[in-house]
Amino acid sequence: MTEMKAKTPVESQDDRGEPSGNIADSERPQLKHGKWRYVMVVAAGFLVMFTTCALIFTFGVWQSLYEEMAAQPNTPFTGTSTALINLIGTLAIALMSMGGPFTMVWAKLYSPQAVIIVGGWVFGIAFILASFSKQLWHFTLTQGMLLGIGTCMAYVPTMAVAPTWFDKRRGLAMGVIISGTGVGGMVWPPVLSAIIDSIGFRDALRIAGCVSVTLVSLAGYSLGWEPDFQNQVRVQTQGMSRANGYIKIPLINWRVARTKRFVAQASGCFLRSAGYSTPLFFYAAYARALGYSNTTATNFITVSNASNFVSRIIVGYGADKYGRINALAFTTLLSTIAVFAFWLPSMFKESTIAGSSADGLFITFTILYGAFASAYISLFPASLIELFGAQNYTSVNGSLYLIRGIGALIGTPLTGLLIPESKALVSSIIYERAGITVGVLLFAATVACFIVRIEAMMGSPWRWKM
Repeated sequence: MTEMKAKTPVESQDDRGEPSGNIADSERPQLKHGKWRYVMVVAAGFLVMFTTCALIFTFGVWQSLYEEMAAQPNTPFTGTSTALINLIGTLAIALMSMGGPFTMVWAKLYSPQAVIIVGGWVFGIAFILASFSKQLWHFTLTQGMLLGIGTCMAYVPTMAVAPTWFDKRRGLAMGVIISGTGVGGMVWPPVLSAIIDSIGFRDALRIAGCVSVTLVSLAGYSLGWEPDFQNQVRVQTQGMSRANGYIKIPLINWRVARTKRFVAQASGCFLRSAGYSTPLFFYAAYARALGYSNTTATNFITVSNASNFVSRIIVGYGADKYGRINALAFTTLLSTIAVFAFWLPSMFKESTIAGSSADGLFITFTILYGAFASAYISLFPASLIELFGAQNYTSVNGSLYLIRGIGALIGTPLTGLLIPESKALVSSIIYERAGITVGVLLFAATVACFIVRIEAMMGSPWRWKM
């Protein structure tokens, strides 16, 4: 595919195909489309995150419920292992990224609005079909695979469209949009738990599906390409047939793909995704192992997402001020510290530390991990234009989403196998190997982030803000 040089240059490239500098943020007009157009983009993106991603990342509610049902007779999960239940959520999270290259092509060929709205319908129908499921594999296909595909179709175009509208305040805008996941993560767990306790988990699935279809369909209408970027998209898709172009994956420019910064960025994406989701899925189950009731355990998901909501806006603002690549590296480092300094020590409640200390450590971990671990979801797309140039943005974005999905698909279920299902709700120490694995993966991701930071600086004068 022919690459086009950006009409609104963000970075130029040197003779090695690497970005070599930024145009001053102030040189690009920020309000040329009117203030309310920008507000609509942010509000619509927020709404998509509030439904699709928030519901996927609150799978811990279902994980805990399904594990409880696994110990009961005559349920769809009777005798099912923790790892197989965990696979439902893992498939959803993996596919929401792995389909990125295809979804980017569809968004360019048929418009982001169409893809997002169809994705909302697929997402909602997946929940409704799951409510009629009778066996584990039914849930794996519906609440896992189909839900992940629907999320991908709504989430990836949203995250691709939004950065094209902003420059100087891109980090803040993306932080507000992604904070929808945190707000949804505060709202959905107690709501779902109340519905489950009142009318059952099947009706909870149906209600979640109907609400999702409505909200994502409404939001999708406002999420089109920024007009200047739309012109680039038209050039990039010249010669592509709308009849069969949907099966073509945009190939990344080889000169970009073989640079050290792309290899480091791809490695960081893979490693973060491999480690990131495990604590999210097991918040409620781990809290049960510490002795909390089912209702209180679910509240840990809410606490994490409340921290997530506040931090994403603050981190987004700080990223614009101090550099998006810097923010990506330091938030990954802080999430690594949270695992080793707080989650792992809390697991020794039964041996070396008091119960109150273990509770305090886990509460602190929940807040810190919620605040920093998920920051890369908003900082990752916000930093790509700076790293690889606007002309490479869509192909790089799709490729890295695929890599992220592969990381989640491999890392999360393998880590889940380290947690014996027979003691998942009663013993905290059995999470030790999984916790160490998560910490190591995030530490390796931190190293990759700092390598990206160093590579982004090569060939240019020293700059702190990157």
